[in-house]
Amino acid sequence: MRAKYLVTGGAGYVGSVVAARLLAAGHEVTVLDDLSTGFREAVPAGAAFVRGRVQDAARWLDPSYAGVLHFAAFSQVGESVRHPEKYWENNLGGTLALLAAMRESGVRTLVFSSTAATYGEPVHTPITESDPTAPTSPYGASKLAVDHMITGEAAAHGLGAVSLRYFNVAGAHGEQGERHDPESHLIPLVLQVAQGRREFISVYGEDYPTPDGTCVRDYIHVADLAEAHLLALAAATPGEHLICNLGNGNGFSVREVIETARKVTGHPVPEVAAPRRDGDPAVLVASADTARARLGWRPARPDLAGIIADAWDFARRRTGERP
Repeated sequence: MRAKYLVTGGAGYVGSVVAARLLAAGHEVTVLDDLSTGFREAVPAGAAFVRGRVQDAARWLDPSYAGVLHFAAFSQVGESVRHPEKYWENNLGGTLALLAAMRESGVRTLVFSSTAATYGEPVHTPITESDPTAPTSPYGASKLAVDHMITGEAAAHGLGAVSLRYFNVAGAHGEQGERHDPESHLIPLVLQVAQGRREFISVYGEDYPTPDGTCVRDYIHVADLAEAHLLALAAATPGEHLICNLGNGNGFSVREVIETARKVTGHPVPEVAAPRRDGDPAVLVASADTARARLGWRPARPDLAGIIADAWDFARRRTGERP
């Protein structure tokens, strides 16, 4: 059934892919984004675009909307340590204003872009939703605080909400792909090296208790991630706040990612050893059993080479190369 949705932060990486998937499913989409980190050209054709802050969502939200998908957050861990006030004001304060706007307009369905950073250093892997949450950065803490706020909103005011805690999102979907500025994620950084836009890739730590000594992470294709958001809309239940991890359940080391990128691109990717970064756990792998059981979600693109190949095609199109 056709419905109308507000996508906050829909000019960003994940938000733009979800907006495209909603349009492909026949829905009406309005993207709300202040373009502080997003890109106007990333907003998919067919979506209405409003330039504005999520704090002002009440200006545009009305009872014609069936729900909100909320991606409007700052997400740089290092920056959040240097400027925590920026993250509390936007990530927490922005969501507080959004929830008030939803309450006033009678819009009672929310899908929230959460993060594995809420867990901090894991006590075991794979990580489940019942594991302790102990974020190690203001970014992770702000996202966890939003989850607590949504839980209270659901209990007190009947909101139907699903928080999706992402692990490492990668890949591309058509014209939508990863283009953060500054970039901090491994796969796009490795591909910048392959393109000659960066001299080398830094490997932060070679002495972790993993098979090759480098950190292990769970990578999920952005198109699989987007599909989970559509399923979450259907699963949202009034008065309930459901939290689901999203990951493939498989881990790949930094060195495995680099070597796979070499094979996919056919280019050398020089690497340089660097000291460990504070707060980097050795292994972060998700259990997505809750998403499978409650949403009916199954990742269709779990292969690392395929994820990198899609990201590589997008990176070359952006720089005018032929994929």
